Amino acid sequence: MIKIDDFFAGNFIKQLDYKAFVPEKINMVWSWDDRELTKLMEKSALAMGQLDAYSHQVPNIDHFIRMYVVKEATVSSRIEGTQTNMEEALLKETDIHPERRNDWVEVNNYIEALSNSIKRLDKLPLSSRLLKEAHKTLLKGVRGEHKLPGEFRRSQNWIGGSSLLSAVFIPPPHDEVNPLMGDLENFLHNDDTGVTNLVKIAIAHYQFETIHPFLDGNGRIGRLMITLYLVEKGIIQKPVLYLSDFFEKNRANYYEYLTRVRTHNDLLRWIKFFLIGIIETCESSSQTLKAILKLKKDCEEKRIYSLGKKVNTAKLLLDYLFLQPIVDAEMVSAQTKVSLVSSYKLLDDFMRLNILKETTGAKRNRIFVFEEYFTLFKK
Repeated sequence: MIKIDDFFAGNFIKQLDYKAFVPEKINMVWSWDDRELTKLMEKSALAMGQLDAYSHQVPNIDHFIRMYVVKEATVSSRIEGTQTNMEEALLKETDIHPERRNDWVEVNNYIEALSNSIKRLDKLPLSSRLLKEAHKTLLKGVRGEHKLPGEFRRSQNWIGGSSLLSAVFIPPPHDEVNPLMGDLENFLHNDDTGVTNLVKIAIAHYQFETIHPFLDGNGRIGRLMITLYLVEKGIIQKPVLYLSDFFEKNRANYYEYLTRVRTHNDLLRWIKFFLIGIIETCESSSQTLKAILKLKKDCEEKRIYSLGKKVNTAKLLLDYLFLQPIVDAEMVSAQTKVSLVSSYKLLDDFMRLNILKETTGAKRNRIFVFEEYFTLFKK
């Protein structure tokens, strides 16, 4: 049995002219004495339950989930240095400036990896195999495409610095990766660990980032793993909770607390930080869903209602905007089954009603944005 309060993280092992950190395995029974941790466990479980219950009350929730996925992809990728924002992520690749297309591809790869992985959970459990599949998609056609996409590393990697000699942190040697990931996978599916599912994924995320099993993309895959676990365990029925925004806003603490586990055996502080992130993110997600429903009601009952004979077509476009809030005339024409000329007139109506805003200032190839909707995901 491991006590969270007295956790021993692992050892630094001498390797030639550097030291690599080999973490202790985690698949065993856990206990704790800290009362604050118990309170955070209860509060985070309650917050998750309330969010999940509320998401069931939201009609057409799948329309809005895509925006949560897009936000997660852009924020998780931003932590790793990409600059694409949510609006750009939803544009066509041809509408992206050539200098920013690599970042756009990385973010859209993440969207694809996350969406596909959630679907795959129906047939494949959360496992090394599933994470490898996601990793292969993540690195498709981008800067890490030559770093063994879809495979665990077969050489030493490091974090920070320009070489092993100047590295901030050196994960375990590559021959330790498979047994450590096997232990992590067993831990995720062990129902007798003595800890709640939220504490379990907090520990698992720390362990994954410490193992750093891939040559590139570990941060994004490690954060993706959190959502996959929550969905697989039925903690949330719909993927409406992502922690990357909390981690990005508290980036210094995120890295510091992960590091302190290795350097000071302080797993307790990391778990508390993680659970606070769960609580705050649940509350934020619930408020966002409420604001979305309020906006949708306002657009339906007060704005497009004034369009008379066009109201049914306008309703089709409005529903589509909650799924795809950046459009052009061709997209509107295809979605509403009206002519290109009629789609431009409908777009003019939506601008007049302050639903859409034209962003290019051009007379041709114009792009229209549902800014109010985007704003809800940026708070």
